Amino acid sequence: MLIDDIRDPLILSLLVASVATLVVGVVGGVLGRWLAVRQGGLSDIVDALASLPLFLPPTVLGYYLTLLVGRQTPVGEFLSSFGVEFTFTWLGAALASGVVALPLMVRSARIAFEGISHEVEDSAALDGAGRFSRWRYILLPLARGGLAGGVVLAFARGIGEFGATLMLSGSIPGRTRTMPLAIYEAFTLGDDETAALLSVILTAVSLVVVVLGLRLGRKR
Repeated sequence: MLIDDIRDPLILSLLVASVATLVVGVVGGVLGRWLAVRQGGLSDIVDALASLPLFLPPTVLGYYLTLLVGRQTPVGEFLSSFGVEFTFTWLGAALASGVVALPLMVRSARIAFEGISHEVEDSAALDGAGRFSRWRYILLPLARGGLAGGVVLAFARGIGEFGATLMLSGSIPGRTRTMPLAIYEAFTLGDDETAALLSVILTAVSLVVVVLGLRLGRKR
């Protein structure tokens, strides 16, 4: 077992999960707020689509992502013209992790915003507070516990992503081989020592993150 077999997948997993969580935190927070104040019609469709990654196998999500942003697709070719590629790159791993983690962030944000009384926001609006001011001084402070919990849980889900990442980015050492992929590779090659150590490290990281998320969620 080499130190690179542990260090590289760990660093890459932290990078992928961090980037995915950063994007998902913003997108999921805004989407959760929108769903919290909308009922029926389009909101039901958006809610169903946002929840779909919870129920679809990750390999199916990876297949859909490959069809969407693969190198031979219109979207993929357009992004490639700007030097952005998702297939067989760490960006693809971040995209896959973000997609599977999005439902957790959306649900946490929605619950957090639904817990805020409309009267508080309406009173601020009557006092002349603009939309940005209401977001900054009322909505975000009151929802920060739920939002923080959602971010942490999204990170935990993203760092453990396997199937969609494998479909979109492959398992290239030093480039796209995250911790879950490295564990699978080590196990299939009979390297039980590396597989066990990687599993323990990933379990410890995930456990710490989940406990932190649960504590933050209780502070809503």
